[in-house]
Amino acid sequence: MEILEHTVTVEEAGNRIDRVLALAFEDLSRTRIKALIQKGCLTSGGRTVTETSLGVKPGDHLVLAVPPPADSTLVAEDIPLVIVHEDEHLLVIDKPAGMVVHPGAGHATGTLVHALLSHCGDSLSGIGGEARPGIVHRLDKDTSGLMIAAKTDEAHVRLSAALSARRITREYVALVRGRMIPPAGEITGAIGRDPRHRKRMAVVQAGGKPALTRYWTKCNWGHSATLLRCSLATGRTHQIRVHMAWKGHPVLGDNLYGGTSGRMARQALHAASLGFHHPATHDYHEFRSGLPPDIRTFLACLDNPQATPE
Repeated sequence: MEILEHTVTVEEAGNRIDRVLALAFEDLSRTRIKALIQKGCLTSGGRTVTETSLGVKPGDHLVLAVPPPADSTLVAEDIPLVIVHEDEHLLVIDKPAGMVVHPGAGHATGTLVHALLSHCGDSLSGIGGEARPGIVHRLDKDTSGLMIAAKTDEAHVRLSAALSARRITREYVALVRGRMIPPAGEITGAIGRDPRHRKRMAVVQAGGKPALTRYWTKCNWGHSATLLRCSLATGRTHQIRVHMAWKGHPVLGDNLYGGTSGRMARQALHAASLGFHHPATHDYHEFRSGLPPDIRTFLACLDNPQATPE
């Protein structure tokens, strides 16, 4: 058990206790600190604190008990990975459609995490917890494309902070139903759980989180389909899929949000570009991934493409 101590300064007074601790203990992510607080691992003035949003006062003496990482019960699986970049700090992976990122209900094996455990062995950040070691961000099972995984805790903390601060750029290519008008623009609409369908998200009037998607038309096929380039100003669950469906242009192949297509077996959404400053060297890296074969095959079946200036 590691014991970390911090005394609140005048400048820190009034801030949330989890934010103060995240700044004081840079080797721990804010997510990890929240989990420890909720488990009763934090005391202030000798009294246990479990409220992560509690405001602090000058002179508060905070003691955080950090238990050693539990031995993982996950078994490494020799699953092939397409690795675009790898160094001692991180990996960039081109995830195929159909691969689940981390174990969960209904997916106890065969995930990206199992593959990473096999490839990296012990050199994988444990900050994500037993079920999500190394996972900085995720893609839906049937969304293909680029992802980062962290090998060290330091890289994980810095990449997570960059992601939260929107300093990691992510662009997607989406094939949607119909002709997108206007051909470029922004979609805003708070996203929350769909009250009528527990597996879906939706644009909601109350209780959701703000979301902003920017898009540009790359090509369209009359009123049949439009190929878009999309960037996220926020990172909500199913964001592009929800926003496109809300505008009446669901992603083709997306059965959950009304984009059902007999010729596209999964949502035609691909994480095509990923840019970030390296957490150790601070050099800027950008990676790109071309459209996977199933989307290219689908596009080849469409007639009379009309390129649109971005």
